Parts: sequence; C-alpha cells; structure tokens
Amino acid sequence: MAEDLSERTGYAEFYNGGTYHRKVKILDSTLREGEQHPGISFTERQRVQIGWLLDYLGVDSIEISPIVSESHRQSCRSLMKAGLRALIVAHGRALKEDIDVALTCDAQFYAMYHSVSDIHLKYKLKVSREEALRRTLEAVDYAKSHGLATRVTMEDASRADPTYVREFARALYEARVDRISVPDTVGALKPSGMYRLVASVREVAPVPIDAHCHNDLGLALANALAAYEAGADQIHVTVGGIGERVGITDLAQLVTSLYFLYGVELDVKYSILPEVYKTVEQYTGISMSENAPIVGRNAYRHKAGTHIAAVLNSPSAYELVPPEMVGAKRRIVFSELLGKNGARFLLNVLGIKADDELAKSVAQGFKNLQLGDLFELELDQEIERRLMSSS
Repeated sequence: MAEDLSERTGYAEFYNGGTYHRKVKILDSTLREGEQHPGISFTERQRVQIGWLLDYLGVDSIEISPIVSESHRQSCRSLMKAGLRALIVAHGRALKEDIDVALTCDAQFYAMYHSVSDIHLKYKLKVSREEALRRTLEAVDYAKSHGLATRVTMEDASRADPTYVREFARALYEARVDRISVPDTVGALKPSGMYRLVASVREVAPVPIDAHCHNDLGLALANALAAYEAGADQIHVTVGGIGERVGITDLAQLVTSLYFLYGVELDVKYSILPEVYKTVEQYTGISMSENAPIVGRNAYRHKAGTHIAAVLNSPSAYELVPPEMVGAKRRIVFSELLGKNGARFLLNVLGIKADDELAKSVAQGFKNLQLGDLFELELDQEIERRLMSSS
C-alpha cells in the first residue's frame, strides 16, 4: 500500500494557476467569534485550555473579547499571563471605555471595529459617515497613546460604498493603524468580489490586511482563499467554523487548503487537529458533521467497490490529504457495494488466501444480503503489515 506522494500534485498546479508559497498568519477567533455561535458559552477554565491548545497547534493570534463580561475579562487576563507564543488580541468596540477594559487586562494589541456600510450606519448606529470615521480615528489615537498596537475592522465593508471604504482605509493608514481587517460580515461576496475588496484596500492602505469571511452562503473558505490571493496577510478562523449565525472560515479546512493548494508552509501541527476539535466539541456540545472536510468521520471512509480497490493500491487515488498528516485513520466500509478486490482484501485480513472465484463469491454474498453497510475496518499499521506479507 505504499504510494508515491509526487502523484498527489498531478495536473492540479496547472488548473489552480500554480502555487503561491507566500506566508500568511492565522488568527483563531474561537474564543470571540466562536462564542457568538448560538448555544455556546465557555467557562474561564475552558477558554484558557482552548487557548493553550490553539497555541500548541501553531496559530499566530488568538482573539478574545474582554468587554463581554467579568468572566471574559478574567479569561483575557489569564491568557495574557500564560506566556503563550501566540499574540493575544483583545477585541472590542471603537470606544474609549472598551479600550480601558483591555488595558486592565495588560493587553498589548487591541482590535476595534466600526461599521462602514450605510445600512449599519443608518439603522444600527444612526450616525453619518463623517461621524463614523471621526469616532474610529479618535479611538485609534486613544489606544495608541496608551501604548497599544491597533487593528481596525471596517464592519460590513462588503456592502459599503467602495469609495467610502477606500477613504476610510486611507485615513486609518494615515493614522498609523497597525492592521486593517476587511470583513465580509454577512457573507455577501463571491470570491472574485472578496479579491477586489482586499486588493482595493491594500492599494490605498499599505499595512497588513486581515480577512474575516462569514459563511452565510457557504463561501467562507473560498472567500478566505480569494483574500489570500489578493494579498491578505492574516486570515480569521474558528474551530469547526463556529460563529455568529452559521459562522466563519473553518480552521482545519483553511490550513490544509493553504498547504495543498498553495504550497504554504505554516507552523501548524496538523496531526493534533482532531484533539483540538474534540475538545471544542466536548465543551460546546455541538457535534462535528460526519461530512466535515478533514476532521469529519467520513473524511477517510471508503465504501464504493471501485474506490476501495484503487485506495488499496494507492491511497492518493481518492485521498488528497494523507490521513496520518491530520491525525486521522483510513477506514474501509463493507457493504452491498463491495467488489471483488474489496472482498479479497477482507479475506486476506482474516488470513484466508483468496483466488478470484472465492473473492467474487464473497462479494456477491454481500450484495445478496442487501443490508446496506455491515461493518467497517480501520486500517492501522498491523493490518497493512499483514496485507504486505500475504501479497
């Protein structure tokens, strides 16, 4: 069952337009955006443990909002004192009182947000464009005067007047903001639109750009990758894509896509992704979908007869990401779809030498039962050793 990993690339680079290799930072917002997911509320201890896991995994920044409650403030303080490698980003509104809360946590980086779309300014905040910009610049100045590095999120930028977005971004650059976050707040953009939004902001504000993509139309990952192609320096994610409404870009999907589609070498320990996801799943009570890419139960389960036959010869035939890379195991599902090669594999595992006639007979027996999926077998090193010795 050995395979040539060079076969994994094939013609993909031609169709995908080649690889980029440009480094990009990963900001995890499970402790901020993730807690906006309906039904989720972490304890202080859980937040700190998730923070430790994310830091060990290798994300660059961990975002938390100390203004939500005293519990969140204490969690923020604990993370600040934990000595983590990742940057702890305190998140709040573009208001002095929120910045003061972050300062009480010994924050070094403050991420503020202010709406820029007319629909938000009119119906949410009831302020003019001029007032929105004035408020934000005052908050930036106040934060920087207290020694904080700053990021400004132009909330709902994807539905705002493009000219105003550029004016806003240029003013932030002139105010020496450290980062600008470009969000697709309600998932309103297609990938080409996200590309143009990020590129437009970068053109007038040559500072590091963050991208924050919501999944309302199921395009969060595609838009995050488009933002990367446009030059975004940091992408926001959460474990399992949890967040407001239907959430944002999923952590596991993004880091593996960056690696396999773009050749980006991240400082991520891919093999502990299952541990991170299981911990968050345990704390939230929200089960991961079986069909979730990379970390879902079905990600490495093979059922169709022709698929099983190909995978047994070379897993890359139907697997883009090697399961061992992401801490997963390959599984073979035995059902009425079983073919001759799958039957021979099963017999070999049981120590039975099988010729073509016996393998065909067993496969037909599975079909005759018409009981759907009967059982599955996890392929570990011992099973593969037995197969190699019997072949």
